[in-house]
Amino acid sequence: MRLILLGPPGAGKGTQAKFLVDAYNIPQLSTGDMLREAVAAGTEVGKQAKAIMEAGKLVSDDIINAIISERISQPDCARGFILDGFPRTLEQADALYHMLDDKGMKIEKVIALEVDDDALVERISGRYTCADCGEGYHDKFKQPAKEGVCDRCGSTEFKRRKDDNPETLKTRLFAYYKDTAPLIGYYHAYRMLNTVDGMADIGDVTKAIRTILDA
Repeated sequence: MRLILLGPPGAGKGTQAKFLVDAYNIPQLSTGDMLREAVAAGTEVGKQAKAIMEAGKLVSDDIINAIISERISQPDCARGFILDGFPRTLEQADALYHMLDDKGMKIEKVIALEVDDDALVERISGRYTCADCGEGYHDKFKQPAKEGVCDRCGSTEFKRRKDDNPETLKTRLFAYYKDTAPLIGYYHAYRMLNTVDGMADIGDVTKAIRTILDA
């Protein structure tokens, strides 16, 4: 199963991706994680990315595409993968199509989480993650079963993103609607798009996604 999750920042893509990883035993691939892994591994494209990042420049689409191409060729992606945060633009979507086509692969499902912009402020300002394993939590919607202890790994260290605030969210939403939201029409045209009410309870969102994937 090869899946893309779409939705604005705070829609719950990362939370749902973790549930799907456990349910289907396929990896979640985020561009940030893949970039760091490539740099740490010292691959050729990782070395290129490191040099650009150390120079304080943005990593180009060509390098990001190459990193993703390397990653999805690894054995743990043979059964499928979940793309979270990629593609972000129509150009990246076209590049992904050709990349997968060259490998004899294709995206099977695209799921867009639909949410109300006003609700995103509450969602984002209250979220935090385990500093060790990255498990996601929220002050209101999802707290650890035991206060101060991660359900997944038992760590007692947590962290919050510095940009999880209303002011920064407005900028991130603008970028999403300008660059990424057009992908909804793109994948609808290819008859790959499925939409889910991201405002529902977390468990109900998971059930709705699994219903689509298991159909």
